[in-house]
Amino acid sequence: MSVRLSDDEAWEALASSHTGIFTSLRADGFPVSLPVWFVVEGREVWVAGAASTYKFRRVRRDDRVSFLVESGMKWSELRAVQITGRAVLEPAPDWAHVDALFDAKYRDFRTPRPEMPASARARYDAARALLRIRPDGDVLTWDNARLETGR
Repeated sequence: MSVRLSDDEAWEALASSHTGIFTSLRADGFPVSLPVWFVVEGREVWVAGAASTYKFRRVRRDDRVSFLVESGMKWSELRAVQITGRAVLEPAPDWAHVDALFDAKYRDFRTPRPEMPASARARYDAARALLRIRPDGDVLTWDNARLETGR
């Protein structure tokens, strides 16, 4: 019995997850993993943020990345989707479109931009960047609940 998700199920699990784990590589080759908010657009994962942060610097140097979402508290509930691929820094994002996607997903979880302290707005608005993560192979998935139910 397979625990793999179909391609459509995998992308739905990605899109509906709240926080992802983004992994990029330091100059010495060691991985750095950190939680990020993200959106799914088509068959890409988008991560936005301040262009000066290290995650964007690392991608400029080496575009190989990994991205993981998971859910479940008990072993029988564990479900995950992991992408390995390339991160592309979008040279001219359509910020109105990007912001609309993030606002739709995270509106209830963050302070609206107009209510942010001026220093926070300046950090995130002055020099923003957008990463588009594209899988370059199989998407690794599993859903342990399938072992219990036979789905």
